[in-house]
Amino acid sequence: MRLDGKVVLITGASEGIGAACAAEFARSGARLSLTARNPRGLAAAGGSGALLTPGDITSEETRSSVVARTLDRFGAIDILVNNAGMGLYMPSWQTPLEDARRLWELNFFSVLHLTQLVAPVMRERHSGMIVNVGSIAGKMTLPWFTLYSASKSALGTLTEGLRMELRNTGVKTMLVCPGYVQTGFQSHVIGGRPPDRVLQGKRFAITAAECARAIRRGVERESRTVVTPASGWLLVALMRLFPGPVEHRLAQILGTA
Repeated sequence: MRLDGKVVLITGASEGIGAACAAEFARSGARLSLTARNPRGLAAAGGSGALLTPGDITSEETRSSVVARTLDRFGAIDILVNNAGMGLYMPSWQTPLEDARRLWELNFFSVLHLTQLVAPVMRERHSGMIVNVGSIAGKMTLPWFTLYSASKSALGTLTEGLRMELRNTGVKTMLVCPGYVQTGFQSHVIGGRPPDRVLQGKRFAITAAECARAIRRGVERESRTVVTPASGWLLVALMRLFPGPVEHRLAQILGTA
């Protein structure tokens, strides 16, 4: 897919992967519609010419507004990047249900509703791509991140199901599974903290810009799944081939083995 002139709607665009995606797609000549809760960060990420819609994407009003404003300004939405997400470092058996619902509202239900708003527009034009930013944690459950892993696994299933539902309509879907990325993600979690050994792994993290480049290349190639860094595929394969030993190792990192 050529990106020059394409209209790209990005959620969670005020910082991290979302802001990096805004810069990456802009360099490729795309026209941007950006939304996030932080107006100042959104303005910095948008630069000149971007349509900015500050607001909480878990609000149905915000979701409807950003889609309507994008169509009013540009007349189309070619690429939807569902990037906004949140973490939760708490054992699933101890997490307050209110916190679990808050996590799923952002990580899954906001994505589902935005897709329901945008997919018909893309179908009418017989073209478009829905990009869902999941996580390597959606491919292999991380025990310090159980509910987050569950929400990202569901997002992966949604992406794959949409691909089959929209087959032969011209609308594509792509799942992105980043590993550790250098962002402010951990400062925005709903609760808890990762194990110390996970925190030490930050030195192996990729940058948000590297992640955004992988996403842009995936869109251009109309990829089905992007795992970044690519070495993450090895972890996924190990989990599938040797689930017992890998689970034991992950439990050791958590401190329960």
